[in-house]
Amino acid sequence: MREFDVAIAGAGLAGSIIATALARKGHSVAIIDPNDVYPDEFRCEKINFDQIASLERSGLGKAVLSASTHDKTAWVSRLGLLIEKRPSDQLGIDYGRLVNTLRAEMPPEVAFMRGKVITIENSADRQRVTLSTGETVSARLLVIASGLSNGLRQSLGIDRDDFSKCHSVTFGFDVEPVGRDAFPFRALTHYSEHPASRVAYLTLFPIGARMRANLFVYHGLDDPWLRALRAAPEETLKAAMPRLERLAGPFRVSSAIKIRPIDLYATRQYRQPGVVLVGDAFATACPAAGTGARKAMIDAERLSHGYVSQWLATPGMGEDKISQFYDDPIKVDSDRKSLALAMRMKAMSIDTSPAWWLRRWIAVCLGLTRWGVHATRATFHRLSTNATAPLAAKSVP
Repeated sequence: MREFDVAIAGAGLAGSIIATALARKGHSVAIIDPNDVYPDEFRCEKINFDQIASLERSGLGKAVLSASTHDKTAWVSRLGLLIEKRPSDQLGIDYGRLVNTLRAEMPPEVAFMRGKVITIENSADRQRVTLSTGETVSARLLVIASGLSNGLRQSLGIDRDDFSKCHSVTFGFDVEPVGRDAFPFRALTHYSEHPASRVAYLTLFPIGARMRANLFVYHGLDDPWLRALRAAPEETLKAAMPRLERLAGPFRVSSAIKIRPIDLYATRQYRQPGVVLVGDAFATACPAAGTGARKAMIDAERLSHGYVSQWLATPGMGEDKISQFYDDPIKVDSDRKSLALAMRMKAMSIDTSPAWWLRRWIAVCLGLTRWGVHATRATFHRLSTNATAPLAAKSVP
């Protein structure tokens, strides 16, 4: 039996961050995952500079930044109207590349164990974990970062509350312009033109030399619309968002279409000795609300920088210690906001009541106002620069 301070089940986004952060603090860490190289999985494909700053606190920001593509500027349209052209802090990166970049930064002291966790025996002292390879690991703390998998949670008697089954469906695919070399924008977020379409928005953004598309909709998995999108994507998109082509120009889908439905849930009976759940293993986030990566990073940061070293400094790993993480005010606020934004985004997209129509038009007006203010400032800056340039030139000896 191999013994560690911390064992982590799942080497995805949250698990990889935690492993690196704790190993750099001098703790012995084992991370368990069935894949030596993380596969090409359709999940989070955009992050932002706030998340890079969060990663940098674990020494990971620069590596992820260099592997990402900054869109720099973005167009925004609502109800079919172009309302903003604004600077953007979004970074495009395939999820597999993101995770493999994080894994490459792990200190060599981290023990990577290839396999699946089959059984867990937890206690207030040490946690015993058996792998599919037959190996057994003993650790003072077990972190479950295994994403949407239910098996490990259920083996511990941890249940879940479903807030919204098939809350949203996300599609991912590449697009390319037809009849010209490039799109007229670096990135575009095209919100629903009408609630009847049951579309949240389509976002186009660069990943390397590709233009990537993420489409977020509120259709059931048995809805014929989903099959229509996969069979005739260009025609289905144009029917759902008739004004899209006015902004983007003619386009075609140039890759396979990937799909990811999401149920919104949170766990119950999770306060147990020796075991912590993070990221989707604890509670899911809606991709349309854009909070999934942020929520997982907050979990990883609060756990690895806020609690684990303190817990390991004293004997035992009882429920009283574990509860400190779950009750952390920053984590609690992150989970609350993630769920609230998921519900708000859905209502903003498909609710036909007058109150939500008013909110949509307010969003249009606010966007146009921001665009006007930004354009005015840019013009004033340009004129000021042009006016002072001759004076600066005269001052040169």
